[in-house]
Amino acid sequence: MDRRQFLKTSSALLAFGSLPKIVLAKPSDGFDYELVVAPADVRIAPHGNTPAWCFNGHFPAPVIRAKQHQPVRIRVVNKLTEPTTIHWHGLRIPIAMDGVPFLSQRPIMPGETFDYEFTPPDAGTFWYHPHMNSVEQLGKGLVGALIVDEAVDPGFDADVVMGLKNWHIRDDGSFTALTTPRNAFRMGTPGRLMTVNGKTAPTYYVPTGGAIRARLVNIDNTVTYDISGQGAELTIVSIDGNPIARPRPLEQHLMGPGMRLDVGFIAPHQAGQTITIYHKHDVLVTFKTVGADKQRQQLPSLPLNPIPSPDLDNAEVIKFAFEWDASINPIEKNGEVNYRFWTINRKAWEGMSAGDIPAPLAKLKRGKSYIFELANLTQYHHPIHLHGHTFTVLASNKQTIEPFHSDTVLLGQNEIARIAFVADNPGRWMYHCHVIEHLKTGLMGYIEVA
Repeated sequence: MDRRQFLKTSSALLAFGSLPKIVLAKPSDGFDYELVVAPADVRIAPHGNTPAWCFNGHFPAPVIRAKQHQPVRIRVVNKLTEPTTIHWHGLRIPIAMDGVPFLSQRPIMPGETFDYEFTPPDAGTFWYHPHMNSVEQLGKGLVGALIVDEAVDPGFDADVVMGLKNWHIRDDGSFTALTTPRNAFRMGTPGRLMTVNGKTAPTYYVPTGGAIRARLVNIDNTVTYDISGQGAELTIVSIDGNPIARPRPLEQHLMGPGMRLDVGFIAPHQAGQTITIYHKHDVLVTFKTVGADKQRQQLPSLPLNPIPSPDLDNAEVIKFAFEWDASINPIEKNGEVNYRFWTINRKAWEGMSAGDIPAPLAKLKRGKSYIFELANLTQYHHPIHLHGHTFTVLASNKQTIEPFHSDTVLLGQNEIARIAFVADNPGRWMYHCHVIEHLKTGLMGYIEVA
């Protein structure tokens, strides 16, 4: 990282209220970042430490900053007692870097390292997490933000990254159950302590009269956040890592697990003023203005990402139904129940291993355009995420849609949405609900592009 990029990164990280300790590999190592995956005691709850699993020994995890069209190299060191991987959520990168065990890479075993290297084609707000033992590894803290800066700096005065997570912990810091069958069958097991970057309702200081970019990243296993705000004219400038063609006022926006939202605003032109962002009626974060007036009058514009345009007139339509599994759950040889609550096209994900890869949900021809019709035939929200591609959300039977690009679409009760994309990235790509308990109990599969 050059000095300018390092200073910009450090300034953005200071918005957390405390500076996460990013561990940079030595230049001679040839890596931009090193992520050490290991247990660590962290202070989240008011009256005791939590035995979390962390990147580089702390929470929040290091914010990784890459740059559009430039390669980034990340070495992952596994110091857990179980295998892991890292998936770079939302990035259109080669399949070998996607971080799905067996489907795209061999798991990183305890004591091993794995080197990820890729060149992000798109700028925006993304995140990273394991794709093994997901309920526990994500639930205990292995989640972090990945920011891809634009090739040309758009010129915001402050860039604040905020990871939203409900922790399954008691006041003394000990963990409660990360999942229960009763809740996995429904919306998922809720956490008890709502946090932003590991803090409850933090306050961040932003320059008076400055142009502010607030990046919200839903790194929670379960919660769909209902975002609103007051104190300034808040504008949605980007959804799920992709700038929107026509920024619009933030009135209310639902963010399912895995989803992101970039909100821009001109801070009040008087020091000491506050701007608040809410989840429903609960305060998520407060911004307070400090310093001399920057006298900004309008937000910088963000360039659109170079997403291929699907040929809608000639696109093949494939339908997917997301439903409950009404069958009797099988009992394993050890007597444990193998819970299977959810299905895609009446097929529940049963897992995979090095020698047992199930058939794909669909086989797509490379370079061809497709329209997926996604039908949520249940009463619960499902944020449906597709790896390796960015799609265009076209329409919904429940809401008026102005088409936008995304990698995760939130389906409400009995909602049917249509998404379109060009299948231009070869490989076997996971395709699943990002409520982690849903994917672990059946709501997952993959598509193959060849």
